[in-house]
Amino acid sequence: MTVIYRQLIMNDIASFTSQPKARFYDGLFMHLNLDSFPERLYAKGRQGYSRHAMLRAGIVMKCECFEYITDLVDYLNNNLLIAYYCGFDITKKLPEYHTFDRFFNRINHDLLVEVMKTQVKELYEMGVLDASFIALDSTPMEANTKQNNPKSFAQRKFDPENHPTCDQDCALGVHTASNQQNEKKTTFYWGYKCHILVDCMTGLPICEMTTGANVADSTVAIEMLEKANRIIPLKECTFIADKGYDVKAIYNTVKDVYDGDCVIPLNTRHTKNQSKLPNGTVLCEAGLVMHKSGKNRTGGRLRQKYCCPYRTSKDDTACPCQHKCFFNGKMNRGFTKYVSLPDDYRLSIDRSSLSFKKIYALRSEIERYNARFKRTGQERLWVKSQHAAANLATLAHIALLAVASAAVHSHKSSLMRSLKSSKRFA
Repeated sequence: MTVIYRQLIMNDIASFTSQPKARFYDGLFMHLNLDSFPERLYAKGRQGYSRHAMLRAGIVMKCECFEYITDLVDYLNNNLLIAYYCGFDITKKLPEYHTFDRFFNRINHDLLVEVMKTQVKELYEMGVLDASFIALDSTPMEANTKQNNPKSFAQRKFDPENHPTCDQDCALGVHTASNQQNEKKTTFYWGYKCHILVDCMTGLPICEMTTGANVADSTVAIEMLEKANRIIPLKECTFIADKGYDVKAIYNTVKDVYDGDCVIPLNTRHTKNQSKLPNGTVLCEAGLVMHKSGKNRTGGRLRQKYCCPYRTSKDDTACPCQHKCFFNGKMNRGFTKYVSLPDDYRLSIDRSSLSFKKIYALRSEIERYNARFKRTGQERLWVKSQHAAANLATLAHIALLAVASAAVHSHKSSLMRSLKSSKRFA
């Protein structure tokens, strides 16, 4: 009876799915290269469902922004034309929840990475994507645990010693966001981070990496650049990132290895504010101009020494603020300050220039992409391992790259950043 029912549906299958959405997925899968992804795992024996069809179904899940597999199963059964475009035999029973669950959890992540690499290379060869201006940032992915539920009244939810039992791979992280009034909102969570390197001209990802939530952003930057350079050349790139990446090793790598430039604000934490005149002259605590007194190199940094203007005075009342260091019993007395000199690339960047500000504004592209990425269902995960979390993250990137590729091939490049518009006007 089921077979007859499905055969009847096939006679007028287009009536059950909107035509723009059908054309969208038809074009999407037509230009999706899955050559690096094995269709079958075994040469003999029962093969089960097509792995290409299962992967395309995962892309449908991300394009429709479904958070759960049950939503995908219902959608495919109610839109058999899209299931047909995925590659399923709609005259037979479609995969159930547990089939998709096993596939997404057990799939080899390296195979998904290869699919994404192929997409990036194709867009690069088409002249759509390049690495002239690239930006790196991370976005949080909350683990499937009750500690992340804001309605939970459990005690010590974010105590490092109170690790979730349902997901042994997740880690305790902190997400900091700020509004226009510079008011920071800090949120703790158990989960993961997805580090994403984006082409700022197109707003498309070049490479990505999933880590525990406790991994600092700056520690993966050099590795991310190496991965991206193996996909497309980063020669003479401009690397853009927030102050969390203000690390000397990153500057030197971009400058020396890739012959590029860095556009990164200075991280002013743990630094002392020096009182200075507009010309850079250092002032003491009494507001007096201090005198230069040689240079020294400490810890690889070149520093200029400034001394009290009354350092040689024998008058104990000469210091206007009566600084404690003035009464040291030495020949040269008084307060001393040290100012780091821009002898390295990091400190030589003019961050007050108009050029720096305009280029740094391009970082908004990765913020926009992170928003699209999270809307695919990646903000809160339903899987319970880092391997599965990485699979879903890479699958989301593949889906968004596939949308961009389909838009370019259909001469609708203006829609490659908008998933909603692409489905509506396909």
